[in-house]
Amino acid sequence: MSGQQTDWKQALYGYVNAINEAALHADSRLLSEAIPDRRHRERLNERVLLAARRDEQQGMRTTRSEMRVRIERSQVLRGEAAADLSIHLVRVVEQRNQIWSEERVERERVRFVRSGQAWRLDAVKEIPGERPASDEPLEPDDYQDAWGGEKQPAVPSAPYLNPAALSAAKTRVYAGHYPRDDGWGDYAGRSRGLPYRREAAVAYAERWWNEPNPAYENFEVNCTNYVSQCVYAGGAPMNYTGRRSSGWWYKGYANKEEQWSFSWAVAGALQRHLGDPRAYGLRAQTVSEPQQLKLGDVICYDWDGNGRVGHSTIVTAFTPDGMPLVNANTVSSRHRYWDYKDSYAWTDNTRYHFYHIADEF
Repeated sequence: MSGQQTDWKQALYGYVNAINEAALHADSRLLSEAIPDRRHRERLNERVLLAARRDEQQGMRTTRSEMRVRIERSQVLRGEAAADLSIHLVRVVEQRNQIWSEERVERERVRFVRSGQAWRLDAVKEIPGERPASDEPLEPDDYQDAWGGEKQPAVPSAPYLNPAALSAAKTRVYAGHYPRDDGWGDYAGRSRGLPYRREAAVAYAERWWNEPNPAYENFEVNCTNYVSQCVYAGGAPMNYTGRRSSGWWYKGYANKEEQWSFSWAVAGALQRHLGDPRAYGLRAQTVSEPQQLKLGDVICYDWDGNGRVGHSTIVTAFTPDGMPLVNANTVSSRHRYWDYKDSYAWTDNTRYHFYHIADEF
C-alpha cells in the first residue's frame, strides 16, 4: 500500500489523540488543530465543557483516559479516505479517594481529504448515535461515493427477532425462574412474590454491555432491547399478550412474523409501561431523584424535554457519593455517569424518568 494511501491514518490518530487529551485535561482548545470540521469541533467542545463542569461540581477527577481506535473498514479513492471506526474509551475516575473505571464504545464514520502533501479531517458522523438518526443533518448517503458506490442494506426501523430467543428465554440465563410453557398467556394463576434479583440483572448487564447476546436480535438502536434483557435476566416475568402494543414480552420470529412488544424494544414504550400502575408482572415506582435508585433500576431519557423518550439505561453501580452509574447499548457503555452530559444527544432541556423496579413481582 502506497504512502499516500496510509498517510491519512496519521491524521486519524491525531484526531483521536486530540479528543482524548481534551477530555483528560478538560481543555477544548486542544481540538482546534486536529479537527477543522467546525460543526463536529463545536459538538466535541460542548461535550468536553459540560462533562468537565459536571465533574467539578461532583468532586470527580479523571486520573487516566485512554482511547483505542479500531478501523472497521476503510477506502481511499481520488484524494479522499473514508473509514468506519470503533473508538473504545476507558476513563479512570476518582472521587473521595475511591476510583472506578468507565467505558464506552462510540462508532463513527470519518472522511479525510488530501490537501497538498497532508490529509485533513473533513466530516464525522456517529453510526448510530444516541439521538434518532432523523435528527442528524449528515446522512449516510453523503458517504456513498467514499465506498465506491457500494450500497448498504437498509436497516429496518423495527427489529427482526431471532427464533433462538424463545428457547433461550425459556432456559432463563442469569435468572431464577422459568416462564410457563403454556403459550405464555397472562399471569392469572401465577404465584406471587417472585423476587427481582438485582445482582443477576447487573451480572447480565456486565456480561453483555459490549457484545450482543446471540440468543436475541441485536437492533441498530439497541438500548431498550438490552435493558429489557437485563431486567428479564433479573427475574421480571414476561407478560405475553400476543399484541405488540400491550404487555412486555419477546417471543422471537415465528410463522414469518416478528413477535415482540413495543415495550420490550422501544424506549418510549418501555417508559410508558414502567410508568403505568399494574397489579402483576413488570412493575416500577417512579422516584424523583437518582439517589433513590438501586441496582437494576432503570433511567429513561427525554433529550429535548418534549415528552419523546429516546434512550434507556440500567443502573449497575454507584459513585462513592451515591450517584448511579449505568450500562447501556447503542453507544455501548459501562459504568457511565447517569446524567449523560458527555453525550452528543444531551441538551439543556433533557428530562429524566427514574424507575425503581419492584422488589417482587
